[in-house]
Amino acid sequence: MTAQASGTVALYAEFTAQDGKADEVQALLLNLTTKVRAEPGNIVFDPHRRQESPDDFFVYEIYRDDQAFQAHITADYGRVFNEALAELIVGDGSHLTWLSPLA
Repeated sequence: MTAQASGTVALYAEFTAQDGKADEVQALLLNLTTKVRAEPGNIVFDPHRRQESPDDFFVYEIYRDDQAFQAHITADYGRVFNEALAELIVGDGSHLTWLSPLA
């Protein structure tokens, strides 16, 4: 993963809660959101639940640059979040999709 020409790092994460665990995932994610939005290098951290499938979560993220993204992924609270999330979702973790701006 590298920063775009603009210098920013943009991606989205998707994951699906196990049956009956979506509200727990939402609470965990909202707690993380407060912390990530306070990171100096975070520009956008917008979590969502899919309307047509409320067990599915989508998080849109933008960071100032590679250094800001590295600070994000190495934060202690991120590790704690990912460990807790792993117990509540289907599969081995979030699916990340890296984005490139068109303009």
